[in-house]
Amino acid sequence: MRTDQRIVLAMAELMRRQGYAATGINQLASAAGAPTGSLYHHFKGGKREIAAAALRQTGAAYIQLLPLLLDPYDDLATGIEAAFAAAATDMRNTGWANMCPIGTVTGEVADTEPLLRAVAAEVMTAWVDEGSRYFADRGLSESDARSVTFAVLTALEGAFLLARGLRSDEPFLAAGRTVAMYVASLPASPPTPGSVVPGSRGA
Repeated sequence: MRTDQRIVLAMAELMRRQGYAATGINQLASAAGAPTGSLYHHFKGGKREIAAAALRQTGAAYIQLLPLLLDPYDDLATGIEAAFAAAATDMRNTGWANMCPIGTVTGEVADTEPLLRAVAAEVMTAWVDEGSRYFADRGLSESDARSVTFAVLTALEGAFLLARGLRSDEPFLAAGRTVAMYVASLPASPPTPGSVVPGSRGA
């Protein structure tokens, strides 16, 4: 792995666990296995530029989890509840440290780091757009697909926060059941030409 990739990956991991402000350059260099000077060689803007790259990379990776987690389920509501349960297990197994860095950093620096807030908004917009397309492919109307995307993202981000504070997986399980019930109540729309029919994804 290239040095710049190691730096970005280390930054994403540190922000996931402790946020942006608590992550120092020396700690980042140590975690990346790189000299401190190499951070500024690869990222002229220093810590802020590295954080922006980490948010973009992490955000792009996270949205890819949507089809990976939901494609195996013909029933969308069942898949969503299972995905929240999987997130609960992962959170518990990491000692309640597996936060979403985008949510963590946004809540922490939205009013003090305009660049990072803008990058987080960029990532979230991409999540909504890609999630909406996915749920529309799964048979929901465009408006319902967008609403479900917001419901999933909002419930997940809230569950991360509550689970970490309470040291409990109950927030994930309750949120998963609630979003699943909402999805189950929605009417399915006929698939549009060229869209993927539920149950056939990955076939």
